[in-house]
Amino acid sequence: MSVEILTFGCRLNAYESEVMRELASRADRGEPGALDDTIIVNTCAVTAEAERQARQAIRRAARARPGARIVVTGCAAQLRPAAWAALPGVARVLGNVEKLLAESWVAGAPSAVADIMTARETSAHLVTEFAGRARAFVQVQQGCDHRCTFCVIPFGRGPSRSVPVGAVVAQVRALLAAGYHEVVLTGVDIASYGGDLPGAPSLGQLVRRLLALVPELGRLRLSSVDPAAIDEELWRLVGEEPRLMPHLHLSLQAGSDLILKRMKRRHSRGEALAAIARARALRPGIAIGADLIAGFPTETDALFGETLTFLAEAELPFLHVFPYSERPGTPAARMPAVPVAVRRERAARLREVGQAAAARFLAGQVGARIALLTEADDGGHSEHFAPVRLTTPRAAGEVIAAVVTGASATHLLAEAA
Repeated sequence: MSVEILTFGCRLNAYESEVMRELASRADRGEPGALDDTIIVNTCAVTAEAERQARQAIRRAARARPGARIVVTGCAAQLRPAAWAALPGVARVLGNVEKLLAESWVAGAPSAVADIMTARETSAHLVTEFAGRARAFVQVQQGCDHRCTFCVIPFGRGPSRSVPVGAVVAQVRALLAAGYHEVVLTGVDIASYGGDLPGAPSLGQLVRRLLALVPELGRLRLSSVDPAAIDEELWRLVGEEPRLMPHLHLSLQAGSDLILKRMKRRHSRGEALAAIARARALRPGIAIGADLIAGFPTETDALFGETLTFLAEAELPFLHVFPYSERPGTPAARMPAVPVAVRRERAARLREVGQAAAARFLAGQVGARIALLTEADDGGHSEHFAPVRLTTPRAAGEVIAAVVTGASATHLLAEAA
């Protein structure tokens, strides 16, 4: 079988790409050669740039491998299937539900894109390999019930649906048996976990039960969480559970109350700062990152300055910054726009602030003893998700003790202990 998968976007897409790899492999075993020379493109719709990169990859693949069958799926394909079907070399388009169904990968299956807004369940799949990755992703939740004014993803992913605790536990056990030492719980809005399940377990309850039922799991991380929706059980675990890594990534988007209101976010500037302070009080030294959008419609210089002031107070070392990107059909796309050049300039300024905070955080790690997950011969990431380079290469996929001997602006230097 020759199936290549090109993945764009989030960790959830990375997880689903591995599900598709397994489903395609099973289908091909049923009819050998049925999927030979197939390219699966798993698209993202978060920004126009993400869509541009996927289109570019499709055109490049069609030129380089004119005989290949290109299958396009993911959020962008879910939202505008006809536009993706019209690209050169595209043989099929699958929606976000269909791509995770075994019958979609049998020989001769047609294109299929159902109305994602009617989805009510999230399928549980056992994935045991993440090609080229030392850490594994586990889907715990899918979809989103909120309507941030800039975001089109709820219309590509559908309503919030949760994976039952038992299925999450089974997936983690399978990954540990396959040799993984670290797992990341992922979804579209994981802080909304459990509202659709019997008893409405919270994300914190899921984490507590997972760690209790899988004692051999040594390292657990969370993907991005909404600071307004962190439940009390999860806060308790942040303070008390060493297997929950000291790293928190927040879906902030801005540090201005007026912009947050226009984004229709659920937290205020003050509530975000309070969440950051609480995390640091519970887990001294915790590394905190955040998603930020630069140049949101109506953002004046003064409002942008409020986000800069927020960052000066919050001191966040790991920023993920996007220039605002209009998404067709969203309320923000109808608001007065900030010029593209200004968006890019503001994004660059936010990145500079983040890089300076990262350099200070990394410098503070010198001399520390860390537990490092090796991801390549020359390094990996610490418990704080700080990039690390080793003085002596080690095999990927190990958790080793190391001592930090130095720091650059972008990574730590360490020696195996």
